[in-house]
Amino acid sequence: MTLAKPNLPELLRQKAASDPFGLFGTFNGAPITFAVLEAQANAMAVELVSRGLKRDDRVAVMMQNSPEVLAVVFGLAKAGIVWIPINAKQLGDGLRHILEHAKPSLVITEEGLADVILQSGFPLTADQFLVRGEGDRFARLSQVLNTRRLFAGPFPDPNSAMAIMYTSGTTGRPKGIITSHAMVRIAGEGTSLASAANHEDILLVWEPLYHIGGAQLLSLPMTRGVKLAFVDRFSASRFWDQARESRATHIHYLGGILQILLKQPASDRDRDHSVRVAWGGGCPAEIWNAFQDRFGVEIRECYGMTEASSITTFNDNGVVGSVGKAVPWCTVELVGEDGAAVPQGERGEIVIRTKESDVFFPGYLDDPEGTANALRQGALHTGDVGSFDAGGNLFFHGRRTDSVRCRGENVSAWEIEHVAAKHPDVEDCAMIGVAAEVGEQEIKLFVRPRSGSEIHPEQLSEWLSSRLASYQLPRYIALVVEFERTPSQRIMKHRLSRAVDNCWDRVSASSPSDSARRPMNVPGQICAGSQKA
Repeated sequence: MTLAKPNLPELLRQKAASDPFGLFGTFNGAPITFAVLEAQANAMAVELVSRGLKRDDRVAVMMQNSPEVLAVVFGLAKAGIVWIPINAKQLGDGLRHILEHAKPSLVITEEGLADVILQSGFPLTADQFLVRGEGDRFARLSQVLNTRRLFAGPFPDPNSAMAIMYTSGTTGRPKGIITSHAMVRIAGEGTSLASAANHEDILLVWEPLYHIGGAQLLSLPMTRGVKLAFVDRFSASRFWDQARESRATHIHYLGGILQILLKQPASDRDRDHSVRVAWGGGCPAEIWNAFQDRFGVEIRECYGMTEASSITTFNDNGVVGSVGKAVPWCTVELVGEDGAAVPQGERGEIVIRTKESDVFFPGYLDDPEGTANALRQGALHTGDVGSFDAGGNLFFHGRRTDSVRCRGENVSAWEIEHVAAKHPDVEDCAMIGVAAEVGEQEIKLFVRPRSGSEIHPEQLSEWLSSRLASYQLPRYIALVVEFERTPSQRIMKHRLSRAVDNCWDRVSASSPSDSARRPMNVPGQICAGSQKA
């Protein structure tokens, strides 16, 4: 196979030469042509070299989606300088951890985020900033991108690092995944299979480029003739309007996106759009047909992780609840704790193998132990749990580590959350384990009520009791206004409060206080129901 060649900067150069006025995509409706993107990427690459940066130096980019961030990413790729994407919502200790770990020589950011970066405590001087905005404290990105300088240097080797992409960090400190140029290119090939997008299709892109869900799309305009319709962020209330305005044919989802969209008020315009396919990961079986029927789209579920070039399996046969079968360059097996394959129908850890040398990441940055745990004897051990049906379709059952030991049983957070999310008044939810008075752990469930709805914890607990085993039933229920999320909209569980004195307690619920009935808004917390790491 020739999955990884040519890489992104070479693809853009070729396309800008053959179709200069063609559309790479749009941003909030404004066109982005191949020629303009190529010219700005060249100018960015020249600027980096002129500042003395060399191959494999690192540049942190903390920006929201914009035309400028595209030019920055392609410029970094041209110059062979490693891109460090950072969530634009990061701050404080979490931001400092990534900066200290990645050690960037330069930071490119928004005017309004420069102070957030400085306040994190990571030492930077003014000349280490390049800023998008109109201020005069730092060098301005717009002046760099408009210089129209040509970059003459050779393109980097496909196996060299293009980015260090930090894991979502939903249950702990994020790890830096060394991501090669080849991996980003292969991610595009996987995306084209998973989404079934091709020439003249339009993908609505709400996901930021600082997540693999956005970065994996960057080759598609050059290799598949797909147009990318970027918007500034995910908004449930604006989502279908954005899809209509962009004439999108495909939408992407992760985490609880589909559940959130399905719980928006029904409208006579629910099918008034051109979207044919919704593809991604995290569609529960119980809403699969409901979403397809209401919005008139095909669900194409897939599974993957950044460490394996993003896409490993995809569902193109419509088996409800399945993440499908492996892409042609990978195989998937399920193993038990003894390392042996589990029988069909039983659950085991998802282990990925490939004959292509470019598919797997070379390792986590400065983490040999984590790398050795993930990459063993040529296989990638994902830490995820799955099962196969009789037809060889893979079903995903959550993270092996995202569970609680309660009443002598291992309780999967994924299973509890999927049941709780079915409640008509629940917008979203998350489960964690908290310390028990005696023995193992107790279950604490965080619930965000649907807009306009009111949830009483004792009534929710009663509803859950008829749908969960006794050992699965949460002892504690906390109502929250909002969750802190990763770029892919996953809830950051390690920031959820382990305290049990500010929520409803099933054991002592004979006379619950009014405070346990209301969504929490605790002073000093990042968002309701969560606390700083």
